[in-house]
Amino acid sequence: MRTAPGLHGIRVEEHLADGMYVLRAELPGIDPSKDAEITVTEGVLTLRAERAEEATQKHHTEFRYGTFARAVRLPAGAKGDEATADCKDGVLTITVPVPVPETKAGIRTIPVRHV
Repeated sequence: MRTAPGLHGIRVEEHLADGMYVLRAELPGIDPSKDAEITVTEGVLTLRAERAEEATQKHHTEFRYGTFARAVRLPAGAKGDEATADCKDGVLTITVPVPVPETKAGIRTIPVRHV
């Protein structure tokens, strides 16, 4: 994934299970209740977060500070307005209901018309 300069990507994993789309995102050192925003617009889930640098003197750091963002397209029919989010141990889990398509038993024969 490429990002704009000064914008860092968020590592995620996703899966569908039991009528739910589940996205897990790594957000170490970020308090999602204060420093993150989750939105759903036109079938796209967007996660933005920010981590401010501490005011202590460091000789070396490999930590990333600034704005982090990630956008993913939700599966067709996902109910973004019913999404929920929980965070534990630096991993944010977003769950979005996805209706299971109805399957009709039997075979339907399609007649061919003569034109």
